[in-house]
Amino acid sequence: MQVRIIAVGRLKAGPERDLVERYLDRFQKAGRNLGMTQVEIVEIPESRASSDTLRREQEGEAIRRALGKADSWFVLDERGRDQPSDRFAASFRDLLESSVGMIGFVIGGADGVAPDLRKDAAAALSFGKMTWPHQMVRIMLCEQLYRAVTILAGHPYHRGG
Repeated sequence: MQVRIIAVGRLKAGPERDLVERYLDRFQKAGRNLGMTQVEIVEIPESRASSDTLRREQEGEAIRRALGKADSWFVLDERGRDQPSDRFAASFRDLLESSVGMIGFVIGGADGVAPDLRKDAAAALSFGKMTWPHQMVRIMLCEQLYRAVTILAGHPYHRGG
């Protein structure tokens, strides 16, 4: 299974990018035995449109193009479903067992994601009700992906209760 993270905005060189790369590297290494074949990040430029509605629409079109042939995708949104890591890992296992070829994770721009993109997603996921900077969301998603494969592999990294 391939994983594609589509994020509006660029992550510049620095500690945030280093953390993302570290967790994705760990995710790929731990996920190989589970059938993870590739993980990639596609960065979408922020729209410069004059209204938030038009910005979400333009970014949504670019996100759909970047999703390509994703069989299933999830939108990260503060209004989404908050869940514990072990439940996220179980959902990931279900996708692996159903032979999904590609799964996408969408991190929208500062104005959020277009309503039709959220509606068509398999689910909207949340890292809590607080608003997080997009750089932090990207780090947290990559860490949770790594955590999910370690849970599925029985690795002791996850010790949550």
